Amino acid sequence: MTSDDQTEPAAGSAPEIARAVTALTDEQTPPEGRRKLLGHLADQLRRRGLTRAFRPKAAVRWIAETVTEVTPHLPIRDLDTLSRHHKGLVGDELADRLVRNAARATAGIGAAGGGITAVEWIATPTLLSAPVLLVAETIAVVAVEIKLIGELHEVYGTPVPGKGAERTVALVQAWAQRRGVNPLAPGRGMAAALGTAARKELRDRLMRRFGRNLSTLGPLLTGAAVAGVLNRRATLSLAGEIRKDLTRQLDAGPAE
Repeated sequence: MTSDDQTEPAAGSAPEIARAVTALTDEQTPPEGRRKLLGHLADQLRRRGLTRAFRPKAAVRWIAETVTEVTPHLPIRDLDTLSRHHKGLVGDELADRLVRNAARATAGIGAAGGGITAVEWIATPTLLSAPVLLVAETIAVVAVEIKLIGELHEVYGTPVPGKGAERTVALVQAWAQRRGVNPLAPGRGMAAALGTAARKELRDRLMRRFGRNLSTLGPLLTGAAVAGVLNRRATLSLAGEIRKDLTRQLDAGPAE
């Protein structure tokens, strides 16, 4: 294939959506950049047909599928890279910094979504796109938190095992269960890991998160403020539970 044959990912394609989500998880992305990326992600979802027969349960299925698609593309840094990026920090100090940055990122995504919606309240006909924006925000926030989970495992010396589908399942389940990945647990295939109970757990957790993000639809700038605060609070709570579980695993030590 020549360089002339290499094209950008098609609009609404999984790679294009993954690229937008990955950029949204970057803690260095400025507020204006987040607004543009979130709008772009919403547009990509719309191109995939999300607006057809929009219903909350259907939206949650979209979110679950999209999160699973983008998780393998998330740039989860190893311990050496994390420490180098944060001026030599290690241990709890490094974990504190990662949690702080992730909470700022999810708060920023909520503020960006609320800011876009504030404009749409002024131009009422475009409010029809608000549900798609809400889905985009939820996907982006969950992606930030999954990336954080992967990097916290690196900090606490228990990198998430496996690669590809196996690693994706482990990270998604860790997010849904609010627990660290147990590296000593026997390996399970994709079908077993995403069985009926696991899928229901993921959908239930996403439904709660999706419902909470309805605050983004508040009129004018109130939506931006509330969504930002709630996203930050939820990320801090999740991180606290993950860190507690990882610390418990380290204290328990290897099995005899």
